Amino acid sequence: MDLVAEQGFFTVRWHDGAVELLDQRLLPGTVRILRLSTAADVAAAIRDMAVRGAPAIGVTAALGLALGARELGDDPERFDGGFAGLCDLFAATRPTAKNLFWAIDRMRALVAGMRGVAAARIREALLDEAQAILEEDVRACRTMGAYGAQLVADGATVLTHCNAGALATAGYGSALGVIRGARDAGKAVRVLADETRPFLQGARLTAWELQRAAIPVTVIADGMAASLMRAGEIGCVVVGADRIAANGDVANKIGTYSIAVLARVHAVPFYVAAPSSTFDLDLGDGSRIPIEERSAAEMTHFGGMRIVPEGVPVRHPAFDVTPAVFVSAIVTELGVLRAPYRTSIARALGKGL
Repeated sequence: MDLVAEQGFFTVRWHDGAVELLDQRLLPGTVRILRLSTAADVAAAIRDMAVRGAPAIGVTAALGLALGARELGDDPERFDGGFAGLCDLFAATRPTAKNLFWAIDRMRALVAGMRGVAAARIREALLDEAQAILEEDVRACRTMGAYGAQLVADGATVLTHCNAGALATAGYGSALGVIRGARDAGKAVRVLADETRPFLQGARLTAWELQRAAIPVTVIADGMAASLMRAGEIGCVVVGADRIAANGDVANKIGTYSIAVLARVHAVPFYVAAPSSTFDLDLGDGSRIPIEERSAAEMTHFGGMRIVPEGVPVRHPAFDVTPAVFVSAIVTELGVLRAPYRTSIARALGKGL
């Protein structure tokens, strides 16, 4: 699939023996491609948010593991031990995104199932698997977009938070995929993009993507949503997710919970779009979802300038958890799930009731 031809850019890809990423830290001002030739470089790019968004992190980790396998020798025992170390390296990069661990487990299982096979063959299989994960993610996003488009009324104004578009996935997007799907279905849609402090994913990334896609978008400050909902200017909310517990509790970028509460008060539908790899059935509810605490510098500085007085502490939980009771529906590539989520999620994932 030629994502560059279709959307004008790619998020992550394998190219000539290296992992290439669009460096999202520099957008929208500068479009720079990072070419990474070691697993350590790929892990650092995930940790430092050159690439971000749960599905994109999972795809990047899979490609990073395929790359790292090329750095290992051919001795079977050393290969197995070295690959286990690579898995640990990537698992330590971002704790909240379930897709990261899902991708690592999938690559780990492949290696475990090929014990006794020559290392060269395992390396080929790992690259094939990583490429398959990438292509499956794009297909899942397109399918989600088609399902989710049915929830968006013609002429609707949709509020988003953070960035859950092509930049947060291998292509097309989850939450923005729903918006793209509505547009592709012939509906007139416009978007209000929360700026999403402190990393400004909405202002920098969502606005950049939607402008390129010719979808009308207006950036608003995070604190403006309540007033606009009260004025009747928001038809629905669509956000992505980094991890979804078995009961439908949703972890997403910090500030999502606030929007969900506001949406409930103002009777605005609140939808979550995420691929099935985001679900974590090992967690009964959202209270057990690990919440990443990021660097204080992302709070205390803006554009290289200090905006918080020296010596004043800050908190920086990068995610919050929205209870399932506030979620109107969860859009996946398996269909649109509704409450009771413990039942609908288990049925969709084929785990029984």
